[in-house]
Amino acid sequence: MAKSNPRYVCQECGHEAHKWMGKCTGCGAWNTLVREEAAAEVEAQVPDLTSNAQSSNGDPSRQLSGPERLTEVEMEGDARLTTGIEELDRVMGGGIMQGSFSLIAGDPGIGKSTLMTELAGYLPDHDILYVTGEESKRQVKLRAQRLEVDSDNLYLLAETNVQQIADAVDEVEPDLLVVDSIQTIYRPDLSSAPGSVSQVRESTASLLKLTKEQEFSTFLVGHVTKKGTIAGPRVLEHMVDTVLYFEGDQHHAYRILRSVKNRFGAANEIGVFEMRETGLHEVPNPSELFLSERGYGVSGSTVVCSLEGTRPILVEIQALVTPTSYNTPQRTVTGFPSQRLQMLLAVLEKRSGLAFSDHDVFVNVAGGVTLDEPAVDLGVAIAAASSFRDIPADTGSVLIGEVGLGGEIRTVSQIEPRLKEAAKLGFERAVVPENNLERIAGDYELDVTGAEQLKDVVDLVL
Repeated sequence: MAKSNPRYVCQECGHEAHKWMGKCTGCGAWNTLVREEAAAEVEAQVPDLTSNAQSSNGDPSRQLSGPERLTEVEMEGDARLTTGIEELDRVMGGGIMQGSFSLIAGDPGIGKSTLMTELAGYLPDHDILYVTGEESKRQVKLRAQRLEVDSDNLYLLAETNVQQIADAVDEVEPDLLVVDSIQTIYRPDLSSAPGSVSQVRESTASLLKLTKEQEFSTFLVGHVTKKGTIAGPRVLEHMVDTVLYFEGDQHHAYRILRSVKNRFGAANEIGVFEMRETGLHEVPNPSELFLSERGYGVSGSTVVCSLEGTRPILVEIQALVTPTSYNTPQRTVTGFPSQRLQMLLAVLEKRSGLAFSDHDVFVNVAGGVTLDEPAVDLGVAIAAASSFRDIPADTGSVLIGEVGLGGEIRTVSQIEPRLKEAAKLGFERAVVPENNLERIAGDYELDVTGAEQLKDVVDLVL
């Protein structure tokens, strides 16, 4: 009998060690190393999950084939499955690609299972196999009743064994497979517990092989850690075709579905939903929604235009600058990178003469949106300057531009879609980088003003 070579795998980062240690040398986490089977032992026990499916139906299109010329590959039927949920279709790149393998993750209670259940109501003519590893069939049935989903083509399976899931796929032959969640799925040939790095990785690999060979679409529901990253090994995100994140505060009704990876469409595309008692409802015009409660005549408020994927969105930036009562002034920011705010305050102090060293600064992106695009720098800086001087900014202006360390306003990309969105919502003026003026070809029924220096914008808008 061959000698077993044990290995210890970190359950946080997937780092492997030959002996147990209290602290992982890969990520620095304590007490996360767990003994698991060696790879050689696992390979000897791996079952063929697709053998039943291929032998029972005898469909030659599902058999493994050799190399083919690109011009000889046949495209049968529609390449994408249109769900009818425009926000989801946009994020997926125009619909769910046939044979795609997607991962959707988010905080508990954010709406992942709700969206997956609602798919059955929007796809009544397609068979959907919903595998629930966390809930019973009755619990899923109660959620479906609340969402008013009643479809004979929705099949429920309360199972966590990969082999049993493969058998159910062979029986149902679904157009769409939903696995909720991947952290509960396990392979019986692995000794580690469900949710461990090895189980998540190997179970995902088995489902991926099944999906690609039988050419149906699969959604995996994933958990997130306290840091907001997807639980499990990092390789999980590399294995799937699309990675979707559900963002939003549970105290707000709005949810943002963001694609951080998409092999079939634009990355960083977003879809906006509103969570109601009857489920998730689309928000067709998020810019109008985010600006609906905007205050007028109040200092510290500006409007910026951020490009999320291919979609421009207007969002209100709120800033509050007050004299500090502490030795170290506070810098509190929500929805915007804190280090970026520190840089903008330093530029304002150095280039515009506004001293923030003895003031607390609070910045908030209204509506629970998270912005990290440099093109919103100008709006954040002007909001802080407006609150510092206690002078309301021009409420009819949209601010677009990246701020450099020298106080210059730098060029941004996709300026024309931003101006079109601002004009559609009735804004009168847009302040843009000077170098962007020569790239504007159309007439957008608003005054487009170029700016070179941050101090000039401070005097113009205030």
